[in-house]
Amino acid sequence: MSDQIKFIVDSLNKEPFRKNYNLITFDSLEPMQLLQVLSDVLAEIDPKQLVDLREEMPEQTAKRMLSLLGILKYKPSGNATDMTTFRQGLVIGSKPVIYPVLHWLLQRTNELKKRAYLARFLIKLEVPSEFLQDETVADTNKQYEELMEAFKTLHKEYEQLKASGFSTAEIRKDISAMEEEKDQLIKRVEHLKKRVETAQNYQWMLKIARQLRVEKEREEYLAQQKQEQKNQLFHAVQRLQRVQNQLKSMRQAAADAKPESLMKRLEEEIKFNLYMVTEKFPKELENKKKELHFLQKVVSEPAMGHSDLLELESKINEINTEINQLIEKKMMRNEPIEGKLSLYRQQASIISRKKEAKAEELQEAKEKLASLEREASVKRNQTREFDGTEVLKGDEFKRYVSKLRSKSIVFKKKHQIIAELKAEFGLLQRTEELLKQRHENIQQQLQTMEEKKGISGYSYTQEELERVSALKSEVDEMKGRTLDDMSEMVKKLNSLVSEKKSALASVIKELRQLRQKCQELTQECDEKKSQYDSCAAGLESNRSKLEQEVRRLREECLQEESRYHYTNCMIKNLEVQLRRATDEMKAYISSDQQEKRKAIREQYTKNIAEQENLGKKLREKQKVVRESHGPNMKQAKMWRDLQQLMECKKQCFLKQQSQTSIGQVIQEGGEDRLIL
Repeated sequence: MSDQIKFIVDSLNKEPFRKNYNLITFDSLEPMQLLQVLSDVLAEIDPKQLVDLREEMPEQTAKRMLSLLGILKYKPSGNATDMTTFRQGLVIGSKPVIYPVLHWLLQRTNELKKRAYLARFLIKLEVPSEFLQDETVADTNKQYEELMEAFKTLHKEYEQLKASGFSTAEIRKDISAMEEEKDQLIKRVEHLKKRVETAQNYQWMLKIARQLRVEKEREEYLAQQKQEQKNQLFHAVQRLQRVQNQLKSMRQAAADAKPESLMKRLEEEIKFNLYMVTEKFPKELENKKKELHFLQKVVSEPAMGHSDLLELESKINEINTEINQLIEKKMMRNEPIEGKLSLYRQQASIISRKKEAKAEELQEAKEKLASLEREASVKRNQTREFDGTEVLKGDEFKRYVSKLRSKSIVFKKKHQIIAELKAEFGLLQRTEELLKQRHENIQQQLQTMEEKKGISGYSYTQEELERVSALKSEVDEMKGRTLDDMSEMVKKLNSLVSEKKSALASVIKELRQLRQKCQELTQECDEKKSQYDSCAAGLESNRSKLEQEVRRLREECLQEESRYHYTNCMIKNLEVQLRRATDEMKAYISSDQQEKRKAIREQYTKNIAEQENLGKKLREKQKVVRESHGPNMKQAKMWRDLQQLMECKKQCFLKQQSQTSIGQVIQEGGEDRLIL
């Protein structure tokens, strides 16, 4: 307990609290002051908790602190009865309750700050199921959950970026480059403003440009909304088609199948689902958890260099060699019982692997079937949109295939005829080229003869006249044919119009009757809808009134309960103080000296007397030190001068000894030595 209090006092004396407590002052804090210290520590973790307890009701304080401690996942030691004592102790500011809370909070302040920050965005609001039946409430709740998931991913990316450790030099370079670009843009804008100010009506032009920019942004926003609505519509249509296909397939299966086959199929599906739920999915979940734990461990570790990777590879190789050695030792033993068991284990493992493989193949086949059904439905919709016809099935498809075969036979015959015609066309083309060459030669000869006779160009003019007359006759024929065609077309159109009128007369009569019925039904629907709306509004208003009344009564009950607990705690606190006061009075009044010594007043008087005696001794010591300060300083200076003098003498002696020893002969041990 003393170590706990010491840690709390040291932590409160540091940043950001700066309380300047010691063990005595902290231990002598009143319950209200101790609760204020706890509130300050909670405010450091969550700034919303910064409250002056003198301006807050005790039950609100207890509720606020308990809710935050619940969010921070603080678990007091003990069972349910200890939980009630914990709540009461938190209300009255009991030291055995608040000291462990402070110790726990101050040990992990940074972690709890992060947890409190995330709790503001990740604590899900529970919406009653009856409210979720409303479409707007359900959509809002869905958007809320999507935003929560997006916040989780963004926070994970932020933590990863924070742990990856980008260099601040690159960020500073980017910031400086952006500031330079900003300065350049500001200069360009000022230059353009100066150029525009010379023009007439530049304010009006700027206003028009601003409006144009706003309209473009609005156009982009509307286009984005339109695209989103198209996507939503496409997804809704796909969902509807998928549900319709499922309903159609279920109806066909129900119409074609027998009860025995249905039961057998259901039993197979149940067995498969049981296997997936009890065996396959738990294994996959366990593997995913292990992989996630491993990845989290890898992410939490610092970045590794090439040397670290080489060291890890060497460790992996060593462990692999050890594993191989152990396997060889096990194989060398070759115990018969273990050999039989190993065979059974191998068979069991092979069967389990085959079972898992078949289950995976079945799951893949189901997924592939679902994807193919979706593709088929998409293709059907596309074909229906293109030509308005549906995809053929069954006998219709067989008839269509037989028609295609007959058409393919006809196509082959026609293709053979076309090949023969192409060959004949090639021969005719070649003959045409030969005839053209002969015609050109004859024309050259004719031109030479005309030049000799002096009538050059006669043949060309003759050909032109014949060509113009032929064209005129063709145009006259075309005019006659077009007039005949137009008259026939008018007759056909008149006959078609009369036929369509006669055919649509009965349909128009039916349509009029249906329109009248539609009007009557719409009027009846509007009346029923208005009745329903009025009834629903009345029920909703009654329900809201009842909910408000229930909420008010619950709040009153909670307030009365908290007030009851608070008064009980205050009564207990006053009883304890009254007991201490009576004990003190008994000890002070009693004639027994031992009991008087136990009294707090006697202890404080004794402490005061001891401190006064200590103060007197310290003052006398201070007086002696002041009186002997001057002589002591002089004596210390004399000792320093003496030390310098002795050091100087030592240096002089060493210097003199070194000078006298040059070139001296010394006899030692029967030997002569010359020192230079």
